[in-house]
Amino acid sequence: MTEAEARSWVRERFGVSRETLVEAFGNILTAEAEHQNLIARSTLDSLWARHLTDSAQLVPLAEHAPPGVWLDVGSGAGLPGIVIALLTDRPIVLVEPRAKRVLFLRAAAEQLGIADRVTVVGSKVESFRPDQPVAIVSARAVAELSALMLSTVHCTDSSTVWLLPKGRSAQSEVDATRAKWQGRFHVEPSITQPESGIVVATQIGAR
Repeated sequence: MTEAEARSWVRERFGVSRETLVEAFGNILTAEAEHQNLIARSTLDSLWARHLTDSAQLVPLAEHAPPGVWLDVGSGAGLPGIVIALLTDRPIVLVEPRAKRVLFLRAAAEQLGIADRVTVVGSKVESFRPDQPVAIVSARAVAELSALMLSTVHCTDSSTVWLLPKGRSAQSEVDATRAKWQGRFHVEPSITQPESGIVVATQIGAR
């Protein structure tokens, strides 16, 4: 997917005003990349395809999720969490243990005018206790699938939708995870990187 195609995908599905917000976040991300290693410098020229639209594609996969909080685990550079917050009206919780990145995420939310809906929690997800089970969990390049579920399942219930970009290892991680976790698993092909997959999981519980 080219940069023009990636940007067009966001515009066609979410409108020009939301596309403009995502562009603003891209500019914030690029500027901060001068000060900390948020994303690989080699991907700055393909920011939309590799990061912004790659994150945005999770939103349509959540259309049947229950109302409530979208939890993004290991938010790091705000991918996908900040992008999700710009493209939806859900309350978003970003959990990130690294202090410098927590400061970046809070500053970005303020600059983008979404701080009223975005909560940044500076801890590991194991220490986070939501008031009620979250509606959606996302995590991008955080941990192997089974380990991620073990660390996060206390934040969820059987109605929670898990949306987990997993690259080329998606199906193999699902196969390995079935030994420890029961639920419904589906691998959705990535629109930006066809060889990669997104694990969509529901009704998750330990065996």
